[in-house]
Amino acid sequence: MRPELKEPEPEQPTPVATPAVPAVRAAAQRPDRALLAILASIAVLVAVALLAVFTRGEPAALDGGTPAGVVQRYSAAVIAGDESAATAYLSDSARNTCGNMERMALDNLRITLVSTTERAESADVKVLLTFSGDGGPFGNAGYQVEDAFDLVRTGGTWRIDRAPWQLTVCPNPAVRQ
Repeated sequence: MRPELKEPEPEQPTPVATPAVPAVRAAAQRPDRALLAILASIAVLVAVALLAVFTRGEPAALDGGTPAGVVQRYSAAVIAGDESAATAYLSDSARNTCGNMERMALDNLRITLVSTTERAESADVKVLLTFSGDGGPFGNAGYQVEDAFDLVRTGGTWRIDRAPWQLTVCPNPAVRQ
């Protein structure tokens, strides 16, 4: 006789240990520590950058006894509109010589020191004048020009004998050349 074939009985699933549901939810809600470290680093870098931008202040004052220091102080006085203070840095020749020109607006002017050449009785201070304007069809309109201040030593102090025309003051408007 033939043994009867019996259909195999379906296997019963083996019970598997499953983690507790609250532990899975807690792990899913807990942020990754590496992600937190990256976000904290970015926040610190942004804070340092903002601090550097907002606290940089004015440029360091150069020695007022040097040609570059005289040019720095003169330029600051001209930009501030203090012509009497600017006149104190001019030579007698520059005080008595005025060109016939109109003053331009100095609101958007930045002056950068390029170089200084100092000799026994004279000096040249080259500067880069950067003017920025508003708008224009293609964005910020502006220009840069390199020019120089000519200085002479008078009585042991440096005086400006010629300034770039954009920064020229005329303390005696009755004198026109």
